[in-house]
Amino acid sequence: MHRQLPGIAAVLFAAMTLPAMAQTPRNETGARPGNEIGTGNSLPRSNRSSNTVPGDTRSVIAPNLPNPSVDEDATSRQYLVAARQALKSGQTGKAQQSLEMAETRMLDRSTEQGQTQDPSQNPGVQRITDARHALGTGDRRQAMTIIDGLLTR
Repeated sequence: MHRQLPGIAAVLFAAMTLPAMAQTPRNETGARPGNEIGTGNSLPRSNRSSNTVPGDTRSVIAPNLPNPSVDEDATSRQYLVAARQALKSGQTGKAQQSLEMAETRMLDRSTEQGQTQDPSQNPGVQRITDARHALGTGDRRQAMTIIDGLLTR
């Protein structure tokens, strides 16, 4: 009987906590508190880069990263400069966010009707992907080298 007590206690604890977890309050969008859709203020938050390569992915939910130190309408070059500055100061989360925003700006393009699904042929897009992957594997020096190469073009 003594050996069964820990198991029984675990079952009772689970039975008591499951209903509470199922009743987690949600807002009108269906998001949990702290996850206000479209505000850029969702949880979880992190100052470290993550979810860029399988080796640095710890959750299916990517954390909300810090905003780069540039205007949200900045050019891809301005975001690359912000990524470089963030890397130089060890702010990998801000660097990742800056790289992602630079990549997004490079993907903005005009295309012919019916060709919107064709991948971008901009080599800078692939180089930014390479920089993000270097960051994801912990190779900040390689990420910085790639960014430097993009900035000297």
